[in-house]
Amino acid sequence: MTTSLRPVGVAALGSCLGEQILTNADLEQMVDTSDAWIRERTGIVQRPILTPGRATSDMALDASRLALTRAGLAASDLDMLVVATVTPDYPFPSTACLVQERLGASRAIAFDLQAACSGFLYGLVVGERFVASGAADSVLVVGAETLSRITDYQDRNTCVLFGDGAGAALLRAAEPGYGILAGYLGSDGSGSQLLFQPGGGSRRPATRESVDQRLHYVHMNGSEVFKQAVRGMEDAAARVLELAGLGLADIDLLVPHQANLRIVEAVASRLRVGHERVMVNIDRCGNMSSASVPVALDEAVREGRLKRDDVVLLVAFGAGLTWGAVLLRWS
Repeated sequence: MTTSLRPVGVAALGSCLGEQILTNADLEQMVDTSDAWIRERTGIVQRPILTPGRATSDMALDASRLALTRAGLAASDLDMLVVATVTPDYPFPSTACLVQERLGASRAIAFDLQAACSGFLYGLVVGERFVASGAADSVLVVGAETLSRITDYQDRNTCVLFGDGAGAALLRAAEPGYGILAGYLGSDGSGSQLLFQPGGGSRRPATRESVDQRLHYVHMNGSEVFKQAVRGMEDAAARVLELAGLGLADIDLLVPHQANLRIVEAVASRLRVGHERVMVNIDRCGNMSSASVPVALDEAVREGRLKRDDVVLLVAFGAGLTWGAVLLRWS
């Protein structure tokens, strides 16, 4: 998937994190684990947790407002709003519709997109197609998750991983040669049972038994997901570079999904990208699924780690299994 019509870039970014901080010391009091064990296996020190009474749409709204403010654009000028999430406020209506109404984006079509940790990149590719073709001028893509609400704090292998947050990217037409250079997406449903939430859908609707069996929380085969994630992100990066006609040496900044520090380091090593060119915030944010990449990208911009003409590679892997990469020349 390459830009064939007008070029499309990220005009502005916004992000929002859960207001409470859950530290490794806190988890030591909740489950059989230790700060040293968590750091060694995940690289995580703390993670943001959304306060009770707030939901995914609240963080998505805050991130969206910030992106629009930075762009100097009114919500009423938006043509499309996409929210990537696995933790919607409700099964229906879509979280995007909730955000649309509160944002005042009355002209925008709004829908949710579910590709787990790869969701934001899926949304970027979809939004880019609309703007490139002229079907839309302004598209807001949001990755937002409240994973703490589906995390089993009795499972020491998964409860240490997840945080809550949202990141938003405003897509608009860009200068020739800038913006999204290429996007690549992939999926493999044969791995659907490696990382999933068994209960709550039409297959296993909520019952007393399903709640007692703790089926409404994240279930993960960690070792297998680790291997698949490294291979999937390496392949996605290679494919998107090939589509753009660029090489590994052209990457100025790598912004990977913040799943696990060991995964990030393995992907960077395979891509021969030094640590100084890798954006990492998992130590403070944990794994925020679809919110990880946009939050990290926003942080990189605010820290001045991206300058005009830099080539930035976004890459992610998630449940489904899904994976994807988007390559941009920053303007």
